[in-house]
Amino acid sequence: MRQTFLKMLAIALLLIPAAQGQSLGDIARANREKQKTEDPSATTPKVITNADLPKDPNPTPNDDDATPPVDAANSKAADHRSVQRAMTERRAAEQWKRQILEQKRKVANLQARIDQLNASIQAANGSVQYEGPNGRYQARQMQRVADIQLQLDEQRKTLAEMQESARRAGMHTTVYDP
Repeated sequence: MRQTFLKMLAIALLLIPAAQGQSLGDIARANREKQKTEDPSATTPKVITNADLPKDPNPTPNDDDATPPVDAANSKAADHRSVQRAMTERRAAEQWKRQILEQKRKVANLQARIDQLNASIQAANGSVQYEGPNGRYQARQMQRVADIQLQLDEQRKTLAEMQESARRAGMHTTVYDP
């Protein structure tokens, strides 16, 4: 076993200097030359190197440039329009969100009133499990609950329509379901 290890070590030591002799760049150049000599008729793909790229990606306009300064003005105007559009969209989103939150407050207030009236009706009934009103006052309270329940249903429907309209207008979830 020791002899096998020594043989492997000797082979590895002999191969290391041979592998270190070439850099990756040298191997790539040799491979490229080999491909050129094998099939000269094949079309080579366009290779872009650093030498092909401009030195300054945003050159300043000179007298020699063919691009007129009008292009810069047009790009600034386009940037301004995109900023204006973004601000308009942000305002619209804030308006949608404000309206939807107000509608949610209305729904919550109506639900709280219904809960309060139901609690007062149950307190007046005590432990009796009677479904109908005990007197005129409870009858009025139950009628109020029914009326408020109708209002609540209408407000919930309005809220759902507002949320759907905001969604169709392209608003984000945080806008139409805050």
